[in-house]
Amino acid sequence: MATPPSHPTAASALRTVAVVGLGTMGTGIIEVLAAAGRTVVGIDVSEAAAVRAVAAVEAATARAVARERLTGQERADLLARISVSTDLRAAADADLVVEVAPESYEIKQRVFRELDAIVRPDTVLATGTNALSVTRLAAESRRPERVLGLHFFNPAPAMRLVEVVSSVLTAPDAVTAVIRLALDLGKEPVAVGDRPGFVADGLLFGYLNQAAAMYEAKYASREDIDAAMRLGCGLPMGPLALLDLIGVDTARTVLEAMYAESHDRLHAPAPILGQLSEAGLTGRKSGRGFYTYAESGSAAVVRDALTPLSGGGPVPGRTVRTVGVAGSGTMASGIAEVFAKAGHPVVLAARSAEKAQAAKARIGTSLARSVDRGRLTAEAAARVLDRVVPAGSWDAFAEADLVLEAVAEDLEVKRRLFGTLDAVCRPGAVLATTTSSLPVVACARATSRPQDVIGMHFFNPAPAMKLVEVVRTVLTSDETHATVRAVCAGIGKHPVDCGDRAGFIVNALLFPYLNNAIKMVQEHYASLDDIDAAMRLGGGYPMGPFELLDVVGLDVSLAIEKVLHRAFRDPGLAPAPLLEHLVAAGCLGRKTGRGFREYASR
Repeated sequence: MATPPSHPTAASALRTVAVVGLGTMGTGIIEVLAAAGRTVVGIDVSEAAAVRAVAAVEAATARAVARERLTGQERADLLARISVSTDLRAAADADLVVEVAPESYEIKQRVFRELDAIVRPDTVLATGTNALSVTRLAAESRRPERVLGLHFFNPAPAMRLVEVVSSVLTAPDAVTAVIRLALDLGKEPVAVGDRPGFVADGLLFGYLNQAAAMYEAKYASREDIDAAMRLGCGLPMGPLALLDLIGVDTARTVLEAMYAESHDRLHAPAPILGQLSEAGLTGRKSGRGFYTYAESGSAAVVRDALTPLSGGGPVPGRTVRTVGVAGSGTMASGIAEVFAKAGHPVVLAARSAEKAQAAKARIGTSLARSVDRGRLTAEAAARVLDRVVPAGSWDAFAEADLVLEAVAEDLEVKRRLFGTLDAVCRPGAVLATTTSSLPVVACARATSRPQDVIGMHFFNPAPAMKLVEVVRTVLTSDETHATVRAVCAGIGKHPVDCGDRAGFIVNALLFPYLNNAIKMVQEHYASLDDIDAAMRLGGGYPMGPFELLDVVGLDVSLAIEKVLHRAFRDPGLAPAPLLEHLVAAGCLGRKTGRGFREYASR
């Protein structure tokens, strides 16, 4: 195949841009382009859609003037650069055409075939697809070297990420021109190859699909799944609320396209997505999806038959005053600090008095930081620290009402400790494990009182993180469960209920996403920096996956991945070989000075 001629002058200018498809995304794109000084032609087969698009841009720019982000003259100039049409021939003079028609090969291919007969030979044709094959779309064009993907994120004016997707047919100068345009628009372009979902959606939609499946299996309520991911991972929205925002039918279509290309079972749409779509329950736009909304298009969630009742459950809990914490590490001292701040007397016991004293000293250091930042007075910090009594023997838990273990994440170590607690603790005491991945019931069966054993999975750092996963086993009593729910509320934490299975809620959704990110790097699809940027800027994540992996620890991450793989037997959950190799080499993340990245000091 001969190398196609390039047109660097025309391609690099991209001064006139046509946008085909004036839904929410197309409307946002024409606003972004016009704001950057481009002449923009918006095209839609529906005259009503074209009128709505102009009205939406007028309203958005009026708000910008009211907020002093634009002057009145700048707004007038911006609007003057926009014209709309229902005729695709209006794109004839465009340097770039951005297609954001519905996610359908048939529709998009028809648009590209018609554009072939309209636009100049040097015009760049971009598809806004987030899941369909750019290569397949390009192959339908008479000028495949001018076709690429330009994937904006919703809302386009606010989201900084733009994925620029090239196929094996795309001319380099076309990619360069579009990257320059994206930078001129104030966006952060990430250049990637053509694969299902590209970077951000390739990682995001697998996670959303797993959350839908988790809800469908009745493992946890929709509210608890969403709260767990917001509070446990710092995400702006929970996965089920996000599916409602995206559109359940849209998510199903994207996943179908991804599965057709990848054949990865994690991309096979959860049946509930099809059931909701076929029932017309497509999310916010229809007024009902996973949640019920005040009206079609509203973001206001209203109560429905699935909304949890407020207040306590039918079974009262036990009174908890004195709390025991077993362990001397960061998590143990953090949990002890949380309870002491809430007014509980705390016995902090470890395998030696020296380890317990060191753990209490760590609490003192944490409280001193709070004093320095003005969050506590020195007097209040002293009172909190006085409530913590260190001990070098588990016998010190004899009078505790609740005992939490935060020792090494080793099942045999925990089982031995629970056997000791069974002998030491008074009848009626609640015994809790803070494990993040091990079976709670195995700890419970090490005692003669499995009905009193429950999981309380705090997140690190415990004083700052609001979430606690409350893990019931098949043997946990209603009274024990009610006790722990009430305790969580009393210490200012948000409890979410889940069953005793690998990963609970957060890790079961988080770690497959992290593993898939590693596979992208392993397969040389995208760089660490591009993937991290894509998830921060396109997914709203507070940290990119590789930043997070290095913080968590690659050894910890590998252990959790292995647990998930053993539990669910899904080949897609097998730990990425790159992760195993780094752990074997001792590259464990920040704690060793090197993981996916290198750090100045440990």
